[in-house]
Amino acid sequence: MTSNGIALRCAGLVKRYGDVVAVDGLDLEVRVGECFGLLGPNGAGKTTTIEILEGLLTHDGGDVQVLGQRWGEHDRALRQQLGIQLQETQLAEKLTVAETLRLFRAFYDRGRNIDEIIGLLELETKRDTWVGKLSGGQRQRLAVGCALVGRPAILFLDEPTTGLDPQSRRQLWRLLDGFRGEGGTVLLTTHYMDEAEVLCDRVAVVDQGRVIALGTPRELIATLGAEHVLDVALEPPASWPALSEMRELPGVTDVREEAGRLMISATAVHLAVPALLQHLSLAGSTLASLAMHNATLEDVFVRLTGRHLRDE
Repeated sequence: MTSNGIALRCAGLVKRYGDVVAVDGLDLEVRVGECFGLLGPNGAGKTTTIEILEGLLTHDGGDVQVLGQRWGEHDRALRQQLGIQLQETQLAEKLTVAETLRLFRAFYDRGRNIDEIIGLLELETKRDTWVGKLSGGQRQRLAVGCALVGRPAILFLDEPTTGLDPQSRRQLWRLLDGFRGEGGTVLLTTHYMDEAEVLCDRVAVVDQGRVIALGTPRELIATLGAEHVLDVALEPPASWPALSEMRELPGVTDVREEAGRLMISATAVHLAVPALLQHLSLAGSTLASLAMHNATLEDVFVRLTGRHLRDE
């Protein structure tokens, strides 16, 4: 059951802990069948928001609907349709992979065949291995498998690939692609911007309990007004000319200071770089290094919050 193609909706959501307002009138909609990323620094309110949507916390204000239903009215029906993978899932170490999945499958009225899930997880050779003997990546895949075994309509993932090697991350990405290919909806938090760009149809940046930016990764990157970012270091550090003057250089759309370096957003690198070098030379500044990368969600996040997501 859904409401006009909306899997998750919260309007004016508020959650307080004493005098602290963790979620401050947050509005959000997640469409059926999309992978939606919720990004934000620690303390932004994203985990609290997710736990309210999952039915783990009650809210103090606003309205929450999950698949067109509400917690407190349709609890059992909702729990049968949700799969949840926590940031740190504690599984019994003396159970095997198959026993663990069988245990979680027993919580649901309907679900997947255990052998089918083991195949999806690419854990066939670990079927009878104790959980305590699995690698970090294998455990993380098993945790996602426990969330998938009930054949949920919505999958909640809290930083599912943190600490994993690149191969394990991509194995999980394939698993999520398969779930979405069957029409499933994903709400994801991650500290990896490349992951959000690859997996998410849309992302919301949350800070101080509110959504401060929302759109597709491409749309948010476009708000920078630039295709490239120049990373500039001078010798000695922080010896650059006035930032206002540098923003007027040809091809430059924005200049900001970050950890003793200059981050220069540029639309036309072939104009910006020569103009920048000439400007620095005339100002008597010595260039220590110059690097360039394509504009990313990380650049959007830093501009909006003043922080790097992964540093949090």
